Amino acid sequence: MSMSPLKVLSLLALFSLTFPHPSSSTTISAAGDDATVCIIGSGIGGSSVAHFLRQHSTNHHPKILIFERHAIVGGRMATLTIGGDTFEAGGSILHPKNYHVWNYTNLLNLTRKRPSSSESSISLGIWDGNGFVVKTLDVKSNWGIVNKIVSFFNGVYLFMRYGFSLVKMEGFVDETVNKFLKYYEGVETRPVFESVEEMLKWAGLFNLTSKTLKEELVDSVKLAPLLIKELVTVITRINYGQSVNISSLAGAVSLAGSGGGLWAVGGGNWQMAAGLINSSDVELHLHEEIDSISHLAEYYELNSTEGNSYSCEVTVVATPLDESSIQFSPPVSVPKRRLQHTHATFVRGLLNPVYFSLKAVSEIPELVATIEDPHLPFTSISILKRYNETDMTYKIFSRQAMTDALLDSIFSVRKETIRINWAAYPHYKAPEEFAPFILDGQHLYYVNAFENAASTMETSAVAAENIARLILSRFFGKDSSCPSDLKRTCSDAEVLHSDM
Repeated sequence: MSMSPLKVLSLLALFSLTFPHPSSSTTISAAGDDATVCIIGSGIGGSSVAHFLRQHSTNHHPKILIFERHAIVGGRMATLTIGGDTFEAGGSILHPKNYHVWNYTNLLNLTRKRPSSSESSISLGIWDGNGFVVKTLDVKSNWGIVNKIVSFFNGVYLFMRYGFSLVKMEGFVDETVNKFLKYYEGVETRPVFESVEEMLKWAGLFNLTSKTLKEELVDSVKLAPLLIKELVTVITRINYGQSVNISSLAGAVSLAGSGGGLWAVGGGNWQMAAGLINSSDVELHLHEEIDSISHLAEYYELNSTEGNSYSCEVTVVATPLDESSIQFSPPVSVPKRRLQHTHATFVRGLLNPVYFSLKAVSEIPELVATIEDPHLPFTSISILKRYNETDMTYKIFSRQAMTDALLDSIFSVRKETIRINWAAYPHYKAPEEFAPFILDGQHLYYVNAFENAASTMETSAVAAENIARLILSRFFGKDSSCPSDLKRTCSDAEVLHSDM
């Protein structure tokens, strides 16, 4: 029952945890073919809004425009090429209970790839700046049975260190996940939510946003302090770039990312956004940034940096407003928050064992994670690809940019370096304060309001589905419900929830 070190594979990337959702559809009978819905942002949130607007509507076909300020779609899902190989640069690992995106891959005929047995049996080291306080066995074999034996012994090692607190932690995560599964009930029983608070309270999750993860784990779950200081901190630092002082709901979502069966989309997760946009009959405007939104009686006027103007009956903001320069008229009010910037540095070269007080590169764990210490210059270093014993590609997460001088001390060889500064997710605190889903009381909607609960690919899709249903309910004047020929799909959603 103890947590295997293999379960921290998701720590190798800006993990986007997701949960299941069976397909369902709704019928909207009001007319609206001449309406225009404008969506700002082409990431998983914006593309999912377009998808669910089409999925949950059968009797009308409004025009949908999506605006993306970059030259490609995907938002915080992106790939880069280093050393001739392509790697995920943003949200990269998906969970087996990731049914929204799982359904997307089925719909779009995308390939789901899983790590090989050798890739999934990575070695973990927790570094405190002086040495490795935790270091699992590192034995690689083409024999799956050997990797399973190594995994077993590593699990025993972690259980001996942390004891039954590992079981308590899994229980806390399971309880939170089961509450989250309410968002996948059939639409006949699942309301349309006009606020994040209402959405969280309905699922029994709101209280988790009022206290920190550390408070929850100490006071309610009764975890051992050593587990919180080491393994829990490692997970929150890598998944959200922050300490255990994040809100406990965001923390629970981060911890849930330490399960098995992880996967990714072959060729890049950004293909989900591209495929949803292509399949939703969307007019896509790439490299066009919206710099102002004005509400003019019956419509919104959107003006872009390209000098173009667009009239939209409904407007959806599917990008964080925290560092946005969009001007609203009349002004809108959202709680002030800052985004947590995660610096992702990709290096092809070879780590320097001397930096870690080791004698050989082979002694360095494949995933080097760190405890919470302001003097430590990075959050984690992981091997993305091993070409040979002297040539590898690494991915480094840090809160600050990695200077050349620092990289030269960590690496003995550095052939190629690529740096990305992600405004990755909110800086979580407790109690959380949420922006409104409806920014102006009319038809200006904000998908990213839900990010202060938890920021993942799947939570973005969950929020996007609610926004789509909210638009169809408020603008087209009908509550969403399952049509008669799709009753079985809706009831299946309820069965799935009860089974899980």
